[in-house]
Amino acid sequence: MKYWKSLTLIMAISLTFVFTAQAQNAEYSPVNTVSNLLKSDQRITFGGYGQIDYNQPFGNNTLQNGNLDVHRLVLMFGYRFSDKLSLVSEIEVEHVQEVYIEQAFLNYSFAHYLQVRAGLMLVPMGIINEYHEPTNYHGVERPLIDSYIVPTTWREIGIGFTGIIPEASMRYQAYLMNGFSSYNGAARLSGKNGLRKGRQKGAESIILKPSLAFRAEYYGLLGLNLGLSAYAGQTQSSLYKSLSRDDQTAIARADSSVVSVKMLGVDVRYQRKALEIRGQFYHTWISNALEYNVFTASNGVYNDLGSTMVGYYAEVAYNLFYGAKFTKTELIPFVRYSVYNTQASVAEGFIENEDYQKEVITGGIDWKVVSGVVLKADVQLIKPKSSEGYSQAFDAGIAIWF
Repeated sequence: MKYWKSLTLIMAISLTFVFTAQAQNAEYSPVNTVSNLLKSDQRITFGGYGQIDYNQPFGNNTLQNGNLDVHRLVLMFGYRFSDKLSLVSEIEVEHVQEVYIEQAFLNYSFAHYLQVRAGLMLVPMGIINEYHEPTNYHGVERPLIDSYIVPTTWREIGIGFTGIIPEASMRYQAYLMNGFSSYNGAARLSGKNGLRKGRQKGAESIILKPSLAFRAEYYGLLGLNLGLSAYAGQTQSSLYKSLSRDDQTAIARADSSVVSVKMLGVDVRYQRKALEIRGQFYHTWISNALEYNVFTASNGVYNDLGSTMVGYYAEVAYNLFYGAKFTKTELIPFVRYSVYNTQASVAEGFIENEDYQKEVITGGIDWKVVSGVVLKADVQLIKPKSSEGYSQAFDAGIAIWF
């Protein structure tokens, strides 16, 4: 019930902005590598982003090593075949040595109302999954609910439609996509990691049934963006391989290795002059969790995937240099309060693990030196429900986007 109270609060804040913001059809237009490419008139487009991080745990009367990491470097290559058909691709290198394809899709534009996309695409869920470039969010690391509840960067192969309806001040996206992998010889979903390890990322993905992903955004008031995201589908399992439809035992076994996932998200972004406010709320329902946890037991220990997962945060930031004549840079302190729980409820007979319910307080400052370069520093406090105190960490980093 307390999570629904939080959702009600976020919706109330959103409605307050709707009725108090200046009623102008000024589009809220966050930018990322994809939007830049699709707006470009050049045949070949190159861009990218990256971040270098320093993470230093402290406190608890312990001496701990810090961590320095070239967290990621992503290079985007785009090609415009014609005025209507474009290719979008992103190649990501994480931690210097792990290489991924982050996006690779074709976009055909019939008109601004209707565009068709097909290939490896980001699932349009929430704010960060699509706008995950480090210059687009405050703090060194992405909000933790965008790692465990919505496992950013979440991308799968699919096909669908997107477009802008100016008369209604709305954007929309609707895709049929591949779903999470829940079983590939062992459990891929759990209470500890949520759905994160189930991302297939377009790498030799398996599929039996597609999933549906949908997002709509309203931007009809100055500085305000309201978003609604939804996702529904069944996970994929390697056990569905050459199964005879007459072999009911094998089919029942395979059925125990999958779950159904339904996810709903609401978000609000408001930026007016020096003030910026963000809020998100996610709720995920997982069916067949009991059968899945029993089937994927290891060494006599049951798996612990929850039946529901919940996460939300509220964030406020303020540009101290707004309107200043002595500098064109931006100095932005911020504070973010988050709560997430990958076991908001569990199947009958299981006990909720209080380590999986966490409260996170993040406060810091961003210095935007120029457009596309941000120096960041923050302190993050994390408290599991099972603990009396907070774990503490200092973070600093360099974020670039071009």
